Amino acid sequence: MFERFTDRARDVVNRAGDEARAAGQRPIGTEHLLLAVLADPDGLATRVLRDAGVRAADLRAAVARHTAEGGAGLAEADAAALREIGIDLAAIVARIEESFGPDALRAAVPAPRRRWGRRQRPGGTFSPRSKKVLELAIREAMRLRHRHIGTEHILLGLLGEGGGPAALVLTEAGLDLDDLRRRVEVALRAAA
Repeated sequence: MFERFTDRARDVVNRAGDEARAAGQRPIGTEHLLLAVLADPDGLATRVLRDAGVRAADLRAAVARHTAEGGAGLAEADAAALREIGIDLAAIVARIEESFGPDALRAAVPAPRRRWGRRQRPGGTFSPRSKKVLELAIREAMRLRHRHIGTEHILLGLLGEGGGPAALVLTEAGLDLDDLRRRVEVALRAAA
């Protein structure tokens, strides 16, 4: 699957795995792919996001807020709904960590299994949404008649998936996903 990916796109996939591991999360989610795209300052996707007014630090903070802040992995909307019915999630998390230690609620990351005779794909284990993003990236490249899959195609895949944490933080940042898609396509035409 990754043979048509550019070196930059492969780096994004590998970096997404690093982002997920650094956050103590598994599998690799759409938010990790977005953060990995943003980590390449010279990539076309990053330039488009920057031109649209996205600051990588702001998106990183939004991702952290959605995956960790008082929600033990719940989105802020879920944590707010629990507060509405009188459940103080932050207090529950604090009591669990007091009893069982810091990061008691963080998912354990099992050691990678070795597979003899099979090439391992870059990155690690992908969530269903991030698998869909990579599939959409390939479809976008085919639709545009590109022989390669670059960071811009991964961004188009993130925009096309539209329902994961990456799309959520982009829309919360005030971006319109359809407008962002048009910006990517304009940048692709300009780069050709």
